[in-house]
Amino acid sequence: MEEGRNAVRGFRSLERETQDLERAFSRLPQELNFKEPIYFRVTVEGQPRSLLAVVHDEVYSIGREALVNSFRHSGANRIEVELEYSAGQMRMVVRDDGSGIDPKILESGRDGHWGLTGMRERAARIGAKLKVVSRLEKGTEVELCVPGEIAFDSHSSSHASKWLVGLYDKYAAKATRPAKQRVG
Repeated sequence: MEEGRNAVRGFRSLERETQDLERAFSRLPQELNFKEPIYFRVTVEGQPRSLLAVVHDEVYSIGREALVNSFRHSGANRIEVELEYSAGQMRMVVRDDGSGIDPKILESGRDGHWGLTGMRERAARIGAKLKVVSRLEKGTEVELCVPGEIAFDSHSSSHASKWLVGLYDKYAAKATRPAKQRVG
């Protein structure tokens, strides 16, 4: 139930934000009503560029999920978000110094929870690479890299936009297909 409410809150945040990921992530502790004293910062490297809408939505959703997990479950003293804009890619890193994630959970997720699985699926939908590194009692780092040719909204990227929309549609169709059932 809680994950569903968080998802709806996240969508409402998306409606309010246009392209400003820094501001959206910066407001997350207040949105979560997080009262514990913790060092939190969002940094931006490079000149922020406008992202394609579908890329923006997925980057925000992945970052939000990583941050919610850090704030609620890691016991961290320090949480940081880095947003990096370069010609070759849009990169986001969420890191904390918390308790880390059990290697078994990191590999296959936790029953009844869809956070890690959802982040991986979202990254794949937009042709991005997602890397999650965690060590018990040493913290967790979530890195998302989206190639520039499919991340950025520019007039010269119409071919990339069509490719991305096709990829997104392919994943959406696969997700709505009924699962095969084994008989006997």
